[in-house]
Amino acid sequence: MTPHISAQPQDFAKTVLMPGDPRRAKFIAENYLTDARLVTDVRGMLGYTGTYKGKPVSVMGSGMGMPSIGIYATELFKFYDVETIMRVGSCGAYQDDLKLYDIILAQGASTNGNFGAHFMPTGTFSALCDFELLYTAYNVGAKKGVKPHVGNVLSSDIFYHPIPDIWKSWSNLNVLAVEMETYALYTLAQSMGKKALSLLTVSDSLVTMEETSAKEREASFTAMMEIALETAYELQK
Repeated sequence: MTPHISAQPQDFAKTVLMPGDPRRAKFIAENYLTDARLVTDVRGMLGYTGTYKGKPVSVMGSGMGMPSIGIYATELFKFYDVETIMRVGSCGAYQDDLKLYDIILAQGASTNGNFGAHFMPTGTFSALCDFELLYTAYNVGAKKGVKPHVGNVLSSDIFYHPIPDIWKSWSNLNVLAVEMETYALYTLAQSMGKKALSLLTVSDSLVTMEETSAKEREASFTAMMEIALETAYELQK
């Protein structure tokens, strides 16, 4: 056990889906996994392990922000021998061609935070996903009739930014959307020789000011969940 996870050493599968909201983890476990069992609930951060089409898969919440996912991803990679983490989260669109419920596969992540400086004191580290995961997820989506957007996202340290139009600077660089975790996940995966991918559903738009409800974000992003699960299955065939 670790300070933040109460599971036993063999309780997690090699592949973990990681939504920010622990209730979304519960939803995935109850609706998609067979024989799902709760393996950790420290601080209400629920984690489950079961099977999907006969292949072992775990799902666990990460909380909000890079420090939070940094703790859980580190402990899963380092102490539970997890090889792959796929973030299944929400994001705010920065581009006008992104609509509510569109899916983004984050090829890379930029940040306005300082997470990478702890690994690279000088210079700027480019946080990238695992290509095999990206390629598989994109093709899984295509088979399901979904064409995900692929590109760069911003992992922000701040949700309520004091400069309202700062997002436009990122939009001008063709950054697709904003969220709060991917840069940390990718940096940790790359530093540990592990695999990571963020699959994101557009929950709101800074361009049109449209948004989804908290309940919709918890249980309605099923296309993203199914692509992640099918990706986990394909990589274990």
